[in-house]
Amino acid sequence: MTDLLIKPAKLKGNIHITPSKSMAHRAVIAACLAVGESVIDNIELSDDIIATIDGMTAFGAKIQIEDAAGRKRLLIQGVKADAKHSDRVIDANESGSTLRFLIPIATLFAGETRFVGRGKLGSRPLDPFEEIFNAQGLKFEASATEQLDLTVEGPLRAGRYEMAGNISSQFITGLLYTLPLLAGESVIQITTELESIGYIELTLDVLKYFGIGIIFNKAERQFIIPGQQVYQARNYTVEGDYSQAAFFLSAGALGNDVTVTGLQADSKQGDRGITAILEQLNAVVTTTDREVFARAASEGLSSGELTVIDGAQVPDIIPISALVACLSQGRTEIVNLSRLRIKESDRLEATKKELRKLGAKIEVVGDTLRIEGVPSLTDEAIVWSHKDHRMAMMLAIASTVVEQDIIIKDAEYVSKSYPTFWQEFESLGGQVSEWHLGE
Repeated sequence: MTDLLIKPAKLKGNIHITPSKSMAHRAVIAACLAVGESVIDNIELSDDIIATIDGMTAFGAKIQIEDAAGRKRLLIQGVKADAKHSDRVIDANESGSTLRFLIPIATLFAGETRFVGRGKLGSRPLDPFEEIFNAQGLKFEASATEQLDLTVEGPLRAGRYEMAGNISSQFITGLLYTLPLLAGESVIQITTELESIGYIELTLDVLKYFGIGIIFNKAERQFIIPGQQVYQARNYTVEGDYSQAAFFLSAGALGNDVTVTGLQADSKQGDRGITAILEQLNAVVTTTDREVFARAASEGLSSGELTVIDGAQVPDIIPISALVACLSQGRTEIVNLSRLRIKESDRLEATKKELRKLGAKIEVVGDTLRIEGVPSLTDEAIVWSHKDHRMAMMLAIASTVVEQDIIIKDAEYVSKSYPTFWQEFESLGGQVSEWHLGE
């Protein structure tokens, strides 16, 4: 356990943002399923990405890790589905993406695959996959404990799949990776409005790049997937991560002087929506080919009489968006947040609880955050990450706008997605030291 004491200090400088975790998961998996050798550049070895690398290695892919310009490069030799019986264990750690992407992929390989994990991963729902496996008479056995312990065995069959659109897009992505390799054509029919469509578009882009053709009819909410396709080996560079950039862009809107480089201006990442959210709160966001930065408008941040922010497509950037809203004059409602309850923490309750400690006026009503802006944050000094990487980073940015030292408990959980976060926070002028009880 690492508890950090942070002294109030403004951040200043340029930050070259970490590679996109969402894109890295997808590129690594596609390369591992491809025929031949692929090179994946600009990788950050976060806990989640390590889980996916280890998972694909368990299926038989060969992955060599090299240093490259401060990041990592992966040399990947792809693996074909193995006709021989070979059981395996995959530790998904706390990565929902790893687990949900790899469950259907596991059915491509002979033998049982046992998934284990940590934290709240065992309590995150898997019902859509369980229904599919049961309908096809496949093995899907989960232990009755809170810790993840799931054993599956295939093979899946090509055909028609129906899924609700308000579930995690990770279920759909897992099928989109798997179904093209089956013997016949498949169709995924989405039965309700499709949420997190940005993540689906990322998946389709990566699949296309690695040679997989899928027809997506948005109007009909339908994916048509020809079978017997072959992944092609490719060289791929992972773009910068808007999910992580959101913290530093929000810091700029809150009065820090931070410029983010390494972002792709026309990225399809859903969390690029942070720029629109900040603009709703009266921040000015400037984007060029090389950098992005945000500043409060001259009259300050404001949500007016009432600003409504829809969080359905961008659940990962809601905690930091809520922080900015708490310091924006007027009232803000952030709506459609049901999926925040099943992340690494219940982010709805965690965001409310920790920001209230700092003096914010924020409440949870159903699946909505209701916020009344305050001029400053001044109250309690000890806050908790809830063992959630995005909560820890949000609280780090909050430390730049409070009036006293604060202590963030369990601050090390940033390693799940951004292991260098604290070093980079300090490089911008953040004043961080370890705190121990009694000091």
